[in-house]
Amino acid sequence: MKCKLGLSAFALAAATSAWAVESTDAIKLTLHDWSGQLINTKIMGSILEEAGYNVEYVQADYIAQFAGLKTGDLHLAMEIWETTGREALDEATASGNVVNVGETGLMAIEEWWYPSYMKERCPGLPNWEALRDCAEEFSTAETAPNGRYVGGPVTWGGFDEERVEALELDFEVVHAGTDAALFAELESAYQRQDPIILWVYVPHWAPAKYDGQFVEFPPFSAECYSDPSVGVNPNMAYDCGKPRGPIWKAAWSGLQEKWPGAYDIIEAYNINNDEMSAMVGKADLEGVEIDSVVAEWMETNKDRWSGWISE
Repeated sequence: MKCKLGLSAFALAAATSAWAVESTDAIKLTLHDWSGQLINTKIMGSILEEAGYNVEYVQADYIAQFAGLKTGDLHLAMEIWETTGREALDEATASGNVVNVGETGLMAIEEWWYPSYMKERCPGLPNWEALRDCAEEFSTAETAPNGRYVGGPVTWGGFDEERVEALELDFEVVHAGTDAALFAELESAYQRQDPIILWVYVPHWAPAKYDGQFVEFPPFSAECYSDPSVGVNPNMAYDCGKPRGPIWKAAWSGLQEKWPGAYDIIEAYNINNDEMSAMVGKADLEGVEIDSVVAEWMETNKDRWSGWISE
């Protein structure tokens, strides 16, 4: 009798899974080059796998991925940042081939950031206008007398070169090749109290580990990016700070029709800045493998993600 009940339960589970999974084709999720995105995406992929879906991870460029999402060669991007990706997201959704599946729950800041010891050398900070007077304090042998700003990888976008020109800042933008290289620059400079100003983002462990502040640029507006007459420089666009706001989920428009159950799970999924920052810290600072970080989250939050599957 016990064996018979076990078989019955297994058959029921198999039948339920077969009913729930509308297609056995792999749902293709994009992977980028920073730990938070890898963690976020692999958590989502793990949840979809728990629901019975096949998942495939595809390495893709942050902005260029929209070409694949439009054609259906890629299916889901888990991190489109309001700060750097909103223009590309809006253009893609306007085509009708990509849909915004809503917020991840993460709230983004991406901006120029400096360690607190640099305020002693440039007392007007965090006001951006102080950078006009003390750019040389941020210089290196390669950029002097101009200051050196360490930007993120070129693929992240962000319009830093345009901002420097529009705000008439005597800075040279030098892009880090990878996310890891960006924060290695910060660690090295911080330990030696060397001059540095760089791209830092939230959610991330860096603002918690290092004492510092974001530069306060003129407030962002969509018009500042599109209309040169708007802002402190009447002749140039991008004369303001980066936008701030949610991190979005974007999908191929055919995903909901092909995998409606998966779409509902993706739509329900949410996570917050504190838990993401802690997980990125485990990966980047403690050296824990991304897959192990994801597995721990899945185990700890089983009731939570199980609810998203059953909704």
